[in-house]
Amino acid sequence: MEPGQKIAAAGGNSILMTHRAVQILCNPNSLTLFRILAAPGIVALLSFPTPVTAFLGAALFSAAAITDYLDGYFARTLGLVSNLGKMLDPLADKLLVTASLIMLTAHGWVPAWIVCVIVGREIAITGLRGVVAGEGQDASASWLGKYKTGFQIAAIIPLLTHYPYMGIDFHAIGMFFLWGALVLTLWSGIDYFIRFRKLLQG
Repeated sequence: MEPGQKIAAAGGNSILMTHRAVQILCNPNSLTLFRILAAPGIVALLSFPTPVTAFLGAALFSAAAITDYLDGYFARTLGLVSNLGKMLDPLADKLLVTASLIMLTAHGWVPAWIVCVIVGREIAITGLRGVVAGEGQDASASWLGKYKTGFQIAAIIPLLTHYPYMGIDFHAIGMFFLWGALVLTLWSGIDYFIRFRKLLQG
């Protein structure tokens, strides 16, 4: 093969590999899998809490939270909605949030009872969604549920950071949003049961 042909072939292979990498990164299930794998990564980092590991844990959680938006966006715009994705997406979200909150509780950085309420609500609503979906009704989250998720993310990132940086009390910021998340967690949970009370009564 001539030198020019070798260069062209190498360039073609490089483009093909780049295209393949983009396909994988834009696949909603790949992004969901990243969130699932991020949960044990956060647990590992927070098992040895230092300012560095706490910051890395918060950064990993932040990256995983971004993929929560991206996988839904790619699934809708690229027509890649799948039953596997529908099953794994809420599982990944709950695993990520629950693992982070449990580690925060383990170090005494957040009150355990708040975490119990939030995790208990998630388990209860997951069960209710299964019943609702089984009846062929729309089990998607309401605007309250979306705000709840937003407050949870806004709380967990600074709580994982925990240690003060540049004079900023990240723990106080995280607790502010955690109280908001607690209110929205209870509100959205009650709203969900009220919406489907007739189904439960039947």
